[in-house]
Amino acid sequence: MANHLFDRIRAGIADPARPFAETADGARHSQADLLERSARYAGAFAALGVKPGDRVALQVEKSLEAVFAYLGAVRAGAVFLPLNTAYTPAEIDYFLGDAEPAVFVCDPAHRAALEPVAAARGVGRVLTLDAAGRGTLAQAADAASPHGVDVPRGPDDLAALLYTSGTTGRSKGAMLSHDNLASNAQALVEEWRFTPDDVLIHALPIFHTHGLFVAINVTLLAGASMLFLPRFDPAAILALMGRASVLMGVPTFYTRLLKQPGLTATACAGMRLFVSGSAPLLAETHRQWTAATGHAILERYGMTETNMITSNPYEGERVPGTVGFPLPGVSVRVTDPDTGRELIAGAVGMIEVKGPNVFKGYWRMPEKTAAEFRDGWFVTGDLGVMDLAGRVQIVGRGKDLVITGGFNVYPKEVETELDALPGVVESAVIGLPHADFGEGVTAVIVPAEGARLEEAAVLAALEGRLAKFKLPKRVLFVNELPRNAMGKVQKNLLRDSFAGLYRA
Repeated sequence: MANHLFDRIRAGIADPARPFAETADGARHSQADLLERSARYAGAFAALGVKPGDRVALQVEKSLEAVFAYLGAVRAGAVFLPLNTAYTPAEIDYFLGDAEPAVFVCDPAHRAALEPVAAARGVGRVLTLDAAGRGTLAQAADAASPHGVDVPRGPDDLAALLYTSGTTGRSKGAMLSHDNLASNAQALVEEWRFTPDDVLIHALPIFHTHGLFVAINVTLLAGASMLFLPRFDPAAILALMGRASVLMGVPTFYTRLLKQPGLTATACAGMRLFVSGSAPLLAETHRQWTAATGHAILERYGMTETNMITSNPYEGERVPGTVGFPLPGVSVRVTDPDTGRELIAGAVGMIEVKGPNVFKGYWRMPEKTAAEFRDGWFVTGDLGVMDLAGRVQIVGRGKDLVITGGFNVYPKEVETELDALPGVVESAVIGLPHADFGEGVTAVIVPAEGARLEEAAVLAALEGRLAKFKLPKRVLFVNELPRNAMGKVQKNLLRDSFAGLYRA
């Protein structure tokens, strides 16, 4: 048996001497370096006792060594678990307890705080890796013999475990197989016309589906190369456009680039594709970008559980406010949320999806997995409409989820922290339209009678309790929350009431 995902990656390397990545400091790495370095990480994991199916968890800053570690984990037959760098020790405690990784890798600066957490959860090995690609994990790879033969893994074997928000506030681990990742990346290579001559500007985080499994896997399967930036920097991205052909970003990238002096059609003349995802792109941003650059942003739609589902066309009209058509091999239907009956074109309903991109279920949650599938179709929780041509538009979410800057925030988790504060009777957390972040996390609080709550004090009380991207951008106070006849808070009314809060 072959190693399904890495064999597909290897097949994309026609010439090992071709470039793979260039980092911000000017260091250049070839496709041969990718093969050799990832083999050393596979050897290091094997030497650490990692067995096929074991989880390898990383909470590290972005670096090319972290990418090689991901590929090494795949080659070693492990299940790769990337964790957001903003997660607090309390949040990491949950993930380590649930996933039970054999190895946990963290930033050296955080080792003192996280090593006791890992020990309490029975994690056997704690190693380090910093933003420069240095640490005990890199040292272990330096000392390891390159793994001669990749561990056999089939299409249905797990390659990754990514945590997503849950309807009860408890994060769920989405189990992604080798073929989930390989088939989706291949579909995107074909749909977006990637070739070995493409150069991607990579400024996304790599603990997320978008930056890791879309941007990097597509680049790998195409045998293309990357200009690998440590973070989003609009001036740096603009300066690199003359050397690149593709940019993948979240809506925040484009709103901030539009404010960057020098963004013109001439500056973008060598670029062939701008992709946006992970959060809704405002139609106005789409129009402004086209006016400024002459390029129409290609918006696509996906989820942690499904990888990418739809894409606006590479050739043809990219309609602002829509997410395009189902990818090849992926089926999408719109159904009545209650009955599951498929609806006619133009009717709003629940988006359901089926295909090789759809995950294998939630880690150790068989009942939750069963509840999220209907007749073999994954129920996304997103409400949408499909036109007669098959083009999809997302109109809302049935699941109570906020997407801010490309990151998922489940309101219940924030509300639990707010409700525990002195003087708070109850709270509701909603997402409101935000030109920079897509949605701004917004807290609406009902104070206790006589309590003197202030916005700054509430925000200060949440510091250190939640990852920074989960923190509310604003805290509002009301006398009562709107409720329906059944007593359920009507968050749609709150969203309507405060819709213009972040308007410039």
